[in-house]
Amino acid sequence: MPTDLTGSPTRGSAGLVDILDRVLDKGLVVAGDIKVSLAEVELLTIRIRLMICSIDKAEEIGLDWWKYDRHLSPGHEHGKVLQENLELRERLRLLERRVASLTRTTGRRGRSRAPGKE
Repeated sequence: MPTDLTGSPTRGSAGLVDILDRVLDKGLVVAGDIKVSLAEVELLTIRIRLMICSIDKAEEIGLDWWKYDRHLSPGHEHGKVLQENLELRERLRLLERRVASLTRTTGRRGRSRAPGKE
């Protein structure tokens, strides 16, 4: 039986640690609905779903939404925004070059034509 610093048995603590370890390893789901009705007319329904498990277990069962939530992993989102910004700047440079090239080409043609004639 485990003991604390004073040498006293810590049976309850070991039980809690075992339970917590099992819950995180296997997972625990708590689900419930709260319905508010008046005169048998449902006014409000609140669905509550709570899952407690380790990150490894969550990823194992296909839950990884926190990786893409900008509030929980701002570094990931920031990097994505920077990359997108760089790509957009490059596209803008290419478009500006095309417009400048077309303007130069159209400008040369426009000068050779007589005014008022198309």
